[in-house]
Amino acid sequence: MRPLAVTMGDPAGIGGEIVVAAWRSCAVTAPFFCIDDPARLEALGARVAVIAEPEEAEGAEGALPVLPEPLPFLARPGEPAPEHAAPAIRSIERAVGFALSGRAAAVVTAPVNKRALQEGAGFAHPGHTEFLAALTGAKRPVMMLTAPGLRVVPVTIHIPLREAPRQLTAALIEETGMVLAEALIRDFGAAAPRIAVAGLNPHAGEGGAMGREDMEIVAPAIAALRARGIDAFGPLPADTMFHPAARARYDAALCMYHDQALIPVKMLDFARGVNVTLGLPIVRTSPDHGVAYDIAGKGLADPTSMIESLNLAAAMAAGRAGV
Repeated sequence: MRPLAVTMGDPAGIGGEIVVAAWRSCAVTAPFFCIDDPARLEALGARVAVIAEPEEAEGAEGALPVLPEPLPFLARPGEPAPEHAAPAIRSIERAVGFALSGRAAAVVTAPVNKRALQEGAGFAHPGHTEFLAALTGAKRPVMMLTAPGLRVVPVTIHIPLREAPRQLTAALIEETGMVLAEALIRDFGAAAPRIAVAGLNPHAGEGGAMGREDMEIVAPAIAALRARGIDAFGPLPADTMFHPAARARYDAALCMYHDQALIPVKMLDFARGVNVTLGLPIVRTSPDHGVAYDIAGKGLADPTSMIESLNLAAAMAAGRAGV
């Protein structure tokens, strides 16, 4: 299998620590290489093999393959430096380039801090998802969060809660649902995907008593998805969608706003959560947590989410390749 490309992330965060810990764990099922500063990873305790091409990753026995993306100076844990923003962005760009050309099986991104990228290098995107869409030419990237036993997709993402009802449309819900259904078939082996759709309001609007959005926006979107052959159902009260018996009825939940989706998946299994970007021509996963400046350099970072991200990326890439 072609190797996975792992990005640098924020050098002041825990990304390097969890990558090194994942490599040491021997729990990753596929070869991978880092696009990073070799000296940084060596300082974190890795035995590094510097490579010039992705294809050399499998020959780096007993060492972590690193394709160099030099930093101007080593980071201080928990203290982001503006000078590190540009190398972090280049690491993402190079990883995506390798995946698009077929030289990497997938991209696994270490966490970044959007504000640090904006202040250090004028980063113009709301986050990783939108940047990856721009790099790949994807028209409708969709963020999925997964943990064992649950997959969730928020229709609206990184916006204030007051903006969610304003931006929510039946067309947006339908479009997101179609991207989700196609990914469930292609990447997760669901031949006939079942999608539970959450209502926007408490009790899914209670027949209009708590708002008409679920009747006038969400329900028509569900009808449109069903007309396109998708087994979508709802709108459902979000407070009864995530207990074990309810989860057994669907392959993924389509939620109306960020926290409605992310709270249940993080409550269920925070350590093993994975962020997956759907709707791209490449496979991309990431740990479902941030840079964690507060614990960087203290030996407290849990690599479980990174390990899960690497293994899920490998499984998705293998599925697309028909392996």
